Amino acid sequence: MFRPASRLASLPAPATIAMATRARALAAEGKPVLSLALGQPDFPSPKEALLGAEAEVAEGRTGYPPIVGQKELLEAIAYKFKRDNELDVPLSSLMVANGGKQVIFNAFMASLEEGDEVIVPAPYWVSYPLIAKMFGARPVEVQCREENGFRPDPEAIRQAITPKTRWLVLNFPNNPTGAILERDDLEALARIVRDAPHVLIMCDEIYEHLTFDGRKHLSLRQVAPDLADRLLIVNGVSKAYAMTGWRVGFACGPDALIKAMVKVQGNATSGICTLAQGGAASVLRGGMEGVETMRQTYERRRNKVVQVLRDIPGLTCAMPQGAFYAYPGLQALIGKKSGGGRLLNNDVAFAEALLEEEHLATVPGSAFGYGPHLRLSFAASDEQLMEACTRLKRFVQAIHP
Repeated sequence: MFRPASRLASLPAPATIAMATRARALAAEGKPVLSLALGQPDFPSPKEALLGAEAEVAEGRTGYPPIVGQKELLEAIAYKFKRDNELDVPLSSLMVANGGKQVIFNAFMASLEEGDEVIVPAPYWVSYPLIAKMFGARPVEVQCREENGFRPDPEAIRQAITPKTRWLVLNFPNNPTGAILERDDLEALARIVRDAPHVLIMCDEIYEHLTFDGRKHLSLRQVAPDLADRLLIVNGVSKAYAMTGWRVGFACGPDALIKAMVKVQGNATSGICTLAQGGAASVLRGGMEGVETMRQTYERRRNKVVQVLRDIPGLTCAMPQGAFYAYPGLQALIGKKSGGGRLLNNDVAFAEALLEEEHLATVPGSAFGYGPHLRLSFAASDEQLMEACTRLKRFVQAIHP
């Protein structure tokens, strides 16, 4: 009889995937489900990606690729860092993985020991603490308050650092809140980690090109180049280039860490699909016009969605500065009952009732370490978003004591 490994006992499925799975099951039953649960761009992958993949086939490059990544893609990544972040990075500081999630998995497996601590500002993407737990580490959550724009308080970060701290994770533009960090924020955090030379810093910059209101993403490595020897940048082509299914993530970090991460990957998945690498190299070297078109579309959708959410009595909603998520607050509605009679004692119950009664799939904020909130992706058509807002408004209006 199969018995799962003990490390899986306290490891739930990521809430984003769990909610999307439940939504698919209801849709299979014939329910008119509308899902805003996953961060899935609704644009097609760029033509450059398809042409790049076709070129790999035409040239017969369908054998095992180098574990670290094909040279052409590594060179395209270095070009991207120079163009977008004004960073000169050697190829030895780069590696390619099966999506950004494998980059994070590789880094944590290569560096964490039992009992280590990983500081994760909350709200956070669900996988950071889950992956850390897989390797025996303890996630240390530091709350980022809504009234502070969901940006981390440097002093709270300082107080969270102990001799056991191994990593500080920074994900900005942030999933799920859309918060970004300005230069002053980055400089303050840099001062903190300079006083803790045993701490590594993970900067997940997967949403770097999706910023709004004229704001531009700034990398911590640009602001504090002296920290490069313990700073890992996580990125990929999934979000800005609408290439989620291509599974191409990449990392930039100190050579020793990259070598260790390559060793992990070599014993797990080896190199990634050559066709996907060719497609990724093409888009990274291409123009940014398509990315800008998507960014403008997301910004327009954000404006509409946030306005509607703010007009629904009982909800609050901070204005996202990046990514493609809204993060409305539910505090005024907790403790009441849904129109179907369910007690909404927390945001999980709220999200489940919303799905069951209005067939709208979202993700409860508690899954991201900060509730009671919901995460709604506005990477969907205008029609879908307005229908989603209509369903949410109808659900809230039916709530009673």
